[in-house]
Amino acid sequence: MKRLIFEQEHEQFRDSVVKFMTTEVGAHAERFREQGMVDRELYLKAGEQGLLCTWADEKYGGAGIDDFRFEQIIIEENMRHGDIGFYINLHNDLVAPYFAKLGTDEQKDRWMPGIVSGEKILAVAMTEPSTGSDLAGMRTSAVDKGDHWLLNGAKTYISNGILGDLIVVAARTDPNSRHGLGLLVVERGMEGFERGRKLAKMGLKAQDTAELFFNDVKVPKANVLGDPTQGFKYLARFLAQERLVAAIGFLATAQTAFDITLDYVKERRAFGKPIGAFQNTRFKMASMRAELDALQTYVDQCVMLLNAGELTAEDASAAKLLTSELEGRVMDECVQLHGGAGYMEEYRISRMYTDARISRIFAGTSEIMREIIGRGLGLDERKLS
Repeated sequence: MKRLIFEQEHEQFRDSVVKFMTTEVGAHAERFREQGMVDRELYLKAGEQGLLCTWADEKYGGAGIDDFRFEQIIIEENMRHGDIGFYINLHNDLVAPYFAKLGTDEQKDRWMPGIVSGEKILAVAMTEPSTGSDLAGMRTSAVDKGDHWLLNGAKTYISNGILGDLIVVAARTDPNSRHGLGLLVVERGMEGFERGRKLAKMGLKAQDTAELFFNDVKVPKANVLGDPTQGFKYLARFLAQERLVAAIGFLATAQTAFDITLDYVKERRAFGKPIGAFQNTRFKMASMRAELDALQTYVDQCVMLLNAGELTAEDASAAKLLTSELEGRVMDECVQLHGGAGYMEEYRISRMYTDARISRIFAGTSEIMREIIGRGLGLDERKLS
């Protein structure tokens, strides 16, 4: 189905993004997977091409374009022509907004130019070994020592954990409140900040995921984003965009898997004819086509709502839930239609299948998404009991 939200300037921008992702990312994807992370220089190259934080103010080196459709295009084309392990979406759309919207003028002057140029790679550290989606159960703590906060704790499953230069760390700053959290910026090289092992994962081989440890790290007061006790509220505030970013990526990978499989079933022959000529194949492909088009329309509408400042937590959760679940079904069907070849890692569909399994877990599990949507309907046991 034709998508209606893009204008000529968006399509011109898409052409340039496709070229960058194909030549600078996709062409090196196998090497990135083998080394377990992308090259640091890739962020610098993206910065040079104006692909980091298109929304950032021009005085920081950005384009100053407050239109999320440009970020949507970057996410989509990285999934199609780059590599899912290049976490440009985390840098641009999940972590950088914390600096832009919570940072003081001094903090933005200090950090945003490097963020936009790619000199400073970003990460956010929320998940802990004993807590996942339950941020209120966080144990990492920061104690006020007058001119600094003393940070102690551990984080795990941190994306960009090895490459990250600026880590936004969520820590408990008020021991008497479950929601008393602060967001502290830990910089590469700070004494007491250590990176653990690069974690081996089922998929996302080119994306560096690590454990992080904080042992009496002295974080200057100037490195706290916003109110040091309102971190929980800040995290919730940014989650709608985070989940929409995830949904955009899930749908783009599902569409890519569909395109790869459509080409395959037209060429692969069985019993004297292409397997695409069998009714079973036609029906499966037709069902996937219909679902992909329907959800693409929904996600595109969510992007326009975000542009208008009207995207709700429930709408974003629905987008994340439905696209991650559809992605899983599409990957499974596409592997099946590839037959034995779909199980071979040399085929892209095999790698995409394992990459996609995390989608129903990170950025909030499918179960958590259903909770949010259900509570939005007034179905909260605390209110109904």
